[in-house]
Amino acid sequence: MQGNQFKITPKREKRVNGTLLTPSMVVFVTTKMFTGNPFYNGAQEVIEEYRRVWGFDYRKAKCVMGDFEWEKVG
Repeated sequence: MQGNQFKITPKREKRVNGTLLTPSMVVFVTTKMFTGNPFYNGAQEVIEEYRRVWGFDYRKAKCVMGDFEWEKVG
């Protein structure tokens, strides 16, 4: 079963621990449950998608929900 799909966009450029996150690094995430927040479960789907698409380490960059904007799509 799949939940909602979200478009996730970084709010600004962020450089931490040798990583770089930029507003152009947009991902689309489908949650495992129907929810209004793609970060509902410790951002697991978000972390996985950033690693898969951009090779970006969300944890190493010390990202938090406030670093991103998201909108429900579909």
